[in-house]
Amino acid sequence: MEENTKNSAMGAGALTLGIISIISVFFWYMSIPTAILGIVLGAKSARRTGSKVGKAGAITGIIGLSLCVFIYASLILLMIASY
Repeated sequence: MEENTKNSAMGAGALTLGIISIISVFFWYMSIPTAILGIVLGAKSARRTGSKVGKAGAITGIIGLSLCVFIYASLILLMIASY
């Protein structure tokens, strides 16, 4: 019973970190680490128990990381193009 609770907590933590990474997408120093942790914890939780919450955490982490990379790459390209 304790193992299942630990894995469900891991999935919930992954989902929370993924959501935080999406919300804080304009602050790269906060978004990138939370997204990576969300992906890692979500993948571990989904692999161990097949948890849907873990999969959702990994997906939200991927979305947060992708948004962060897209926004900052676009800003860098705009700065280069305007120079």
